[in-house]
Amino acid sequence: MTEQEKKAGLSASVEHHLRAYFAAHKGEFPAAGLHGRVLQEVERPLFSLVMEKCGGNQLRAAALLGLNRNTLRKKLRQLGLAKERS
Repeated sequence: MTEQEKKAGLSASVEHHLRAYFAAHKGEFPAAGLHGRVLQEVERPLFSLVMEKCGGNQLRAAALLGLNRNTLRKKLRQLGLAKERS
């Protein structure tokens, strides 16, 4: 599978779920703030899975996500995924 096919697959999946979300509102619009809700729904599982796949290595996870390590740490704290230091 090419990178373009992988990206199209994710985009198609997101579109499918968003269409179902709108359909569930039966012609009405969802509450304001949809962009923030969608980001919140996507970010937590994304960051959690990336950290899991990287074995907790923040440098590797930051590189995979295309983020600075400090940005990664901030997002992990915001999402409640930061591990407490011992």
